[in-house]
Amino acid sequence: MNSLTELSDNETNYFASFEDVEAAARRLEGIAVRTPLLEAPLLNEELGYRLMVKAEPLQRTGSFKFRGAYNTISQFDETARKAGVVAFSSGNHAQGVAAASSMLGVPAIIVMPSDAPAIKVANTRAWGANVVLYDRYKENREEIGARIAADSGAILVKPYDNPGVIAGQGTVGLEVVEQCSEVGVTPDAVVIPCGGGGLSSGVTLVLSRLSPATDIWTAEPDGWDDTALSLAAGERISVDGTVKTICDSLLPNAPGELTFPILRDMAKGGLAVSDAAVKRAMAVAFRHFKLVVEPGGAAALAAVLDDKIDCRGKTVVCICSGGNTDPALYADILREQSA
Repeated sequence: MNSLTELSDNETNYFASFEDVEAAARRLEGIAVRTPLLEAPLLNEELGYRLMVKAEPLQRTGSFKFRGAYNTISQFDETARKAGVVAFSSGNHAQGVAAASSMLGVPAIIVMPSDAPAIKVANTRAWGANVVLYDRYKENREEIGARIAADSGAILVKPYDNPGVIAGQGTVGLEVVEQCSEVGVTPDAVVIPCGGGGLSSGVTLVLSRLSPATDIWTAEPDGWDDTALSLAAGERISVDGTVKTICDSLLPNAPGELTFPILRDMAKGGLAVSDAAVKRAMAVAFRHFKLVVEPGGAAALAAVLDDKIDCRGKTVVCICSGGNTDPALYADILREQSA
């Protein structure tokens, strides 16, 4: 683990604000899906608490990433739109950027690891994006993306360290608050899958304003719990990134520079989960919510079902962030969990 240098900006300058999230919601209205907040009464009875699941696998492109991508690219001026966009991603940001770019008529180049799930690569190409593959163990995606942007003049849209992306992802939090209000509840805790922190920081901006009594937790795979370690230390910590996990969408080895200050100041803490717990959560999502969730997208649900926090008698919201799982892997997991 290594400590990373902090940004020098004033700690109250979070680069994205609650008002930015509200503006993003206006841009996304009628374009992004207002995904449901699901409950399973029999499961609640079994667990001894009220569990609510935010179903982002039902979002356009199968994950929350479309929100941030569209919010960012829709603000490009005419010159930027002609220049195009470049992004790097293991899959979900790739698809979100590709879809948003296609809808807005913006050329897109996406840098993806050669071992990304085939379904994510295929879906990105299906939106008309030019996919550039790289070896994640030997090459640096940020360097590749920066080089392409410099050579082509395209605008680089990072997967989490971008104010427009953070604000767009925060619209998930607006919907959670609205949907909880519609059924007359205030969640005691909201648990959020966390890679670089775009989703968790955006949602945190909303909850800290509209539901300050709600505890906010991030969830990451074991060995990739850089955000949990950073929150405990009060500074950005990196992990070595050598631990194998099925959670391919949650593999940054350090929190984002823009996202971490928000989480540091407002989140309760971070949780880490095993692949075994993630597999169980995927099976629970299928059985009780009829929801297909990819491994990384199930991290928050895994943390709650694995009793990483005390939920007894409480109302807890888990965000299931994506559903772009490899079909063969998914079938194997369901088969294993039903044995």
